[in-house]
Amino acid sequence: MGRANLPQRRRRAREIALQLIYELDLREDISPEEALDMFPFDVEDPDVASYARSLVTSVTERADEVDEILREHIVGWRTERMVAVDRAAIRIALCEGMLESRVPIAVAISEAVELTKMFGTVESSKFVNGVLGRIVRSPRADGEGSSPAETADE
Repeated sequence: MGRANLPQRRRRAREIALQLIYELDLREDISPEEALDMFPFDVEDPDVASYARSLVTSVTERADEVDEILREHIVGWRTERMVAVDRAAIRIALCEGMLESRVPIAVAISEAVELTKMFGTVESSKFVNGVLGRIVRSPRADGEGSSPAETADE
């Protein structure tokens, strides 16, 4: 991905990934591969399509690991009760920013918050920011890019 449009292309890839992860969450009758095959990637920039595909693959492959992190930090709140968009945004942020360190965690959190402002409920962005902040500040983060003050242009 060229540096000039990287933030915009990554944002678009996250939007696509969020939509596909949301769909997979609600439609258990399709596989990640089927969902990816049905999406009209031919109208997207190849870099956007590639990054979106990799996010969807990462999130679906690491869903159990991400959900375990959520269970550890969201006492009294089951992941199944979360708004599906919020859950998808949190999963993307945790995979992209914490588990795979593709971007600084602060970028992953900021992007998750922005996604929920576009696609979630009125309270989604506050909820997602709070959940991710709690996870990042916890001892389990073990310094894996866990400084919420980090910034980057991705």
